[in-house]
Amino acid sequence: MEGTTIETSLENGVSFSDDASLTHSAPLTNNGAQSVWGLTWVGAVCPHCDWRYFVPEEDVSSLRCPHCWQADLERLGEDVRALPYIYPPELVLPFSVPGRVVAQHIETFAADIPFAPSDLNSENLKARVRRIMLPMWLVDSEIQATWEAEAGFDYEVVSHKERYVQSGWATQEVQETRVRWEPRVGRLVRVYHNIAVPALEEHATLQNSLGEYRLESTCSYTTEQMTKAFIRLPDRAPTAAWSDAVLMLQQLAGEECRQAAKADHLRHFHWSPTYSAQNWTLLLLPMYATYYLNDESQPLPVLINGQSGQLYGIRRGSLRQAQRRALILALIAVVLFVVGLIVAAVGMMIPLVLILAALILGIALVMGLWTLVPIVRVWRFNRTPARLED
Repeated sequence: MEGTTIETSLENGVSFSDDASLTHSAPLTNNGAQSVWGLTWVGAVCPHCDWRYFVPEEDVSSLRCPHCWQADLERLGEDVRALPYIYPPELVLPFSVPGRVVAQHIETFAADIPFAPSDLNSENLKARVRRIMLPMWLVDSEIQATWEAEAGFDYEVVSHKERYVQSGWATQEVQETRVRWEPRVGRLVRVYHNIAVPALEEHATLQNSLGEYRLESTCSYTTEQMTKAFIRLPDRAPTAAWSDAVLMLQQLAGEECRQAAKADHLRHFHWSPTYSAQNWTLLLLPMYATYYLNDESQPLPVLINGQSGQLYGIRRGSLRQAQRRALILALIAVVLFVVGLIVAAVGMMIPLVLILAALILGIALVMGLWTLVPIVRVWRFNRTPARLED
């Protein structure tokens, strides 16, 4: 038996409206950038990884790139207009992970590495921590569109199922939820604010490494939040990021059309939108960066999500330390072998001593084989990919 259903009709479709107005923000000039950002900063670039930053005005050549740690930053010049995509910051996701949590993650990262490099210890990692703000685009857009879709409405259906039990046949009542689909069309007029889309080409890589950021915790930009921070500049043009924004706008519009139709589901949503009054600003995301040196004194970066504390870095054992341990074991094995030979020579005259000689020589043999263990252990550990520490 089918349950009662409720019909919902929409006269002339669904219409949304928003009285908010938008203004378009063009890239800023030199003076404009300084006045909006609120600090006197200079542009800098890393010649190794090509990351570009805003940094506090000081001797830029003394600052090591906090992303790759391979080279000192180079000043881009006095004119901020030489930098790409200088748009005003609007929102910031603050550094919110407690310092003790960051320290704990760093200590966990440095621990349990077989024959760790001498430079890899929690104190070094903590002393080298730098703050980086990663950019995302925020776009506002006014939309006018016609749309069509199938709206789904849940309803309950009660049926009966016969089954055989020990005493005979029994009737069991079964209740299930079904969906009734009905076509809907409408018109949408709407202004959407602060649609966040990637501003970096490597945004997906960083997200896979650091995990997601919870953007509901954002707050307005203030200069106090930028203290001693490196601000990574976008390298992805708004025109390239717009395609991502369109997908998010379609998802938002589809959900609002579902709500307006008072439907439980919506499928086959199609629309013909017209976009206008785009306004682009920046959202800044927090990240910590540090490093340690491997056997070749090359820095290996370690990145930390400034909100969740999730840590990502390459954990590598030291083959040099393993070789030193192997050499010590080999020397011990040689000494035991020589001692065993001397005891065996004495045992030629005292037969019972031969048993002790055999024992010493056996230990020397085992010790000799054990010398390979440190090297093999480090080799196997270093074959693993970069480790993600939660």
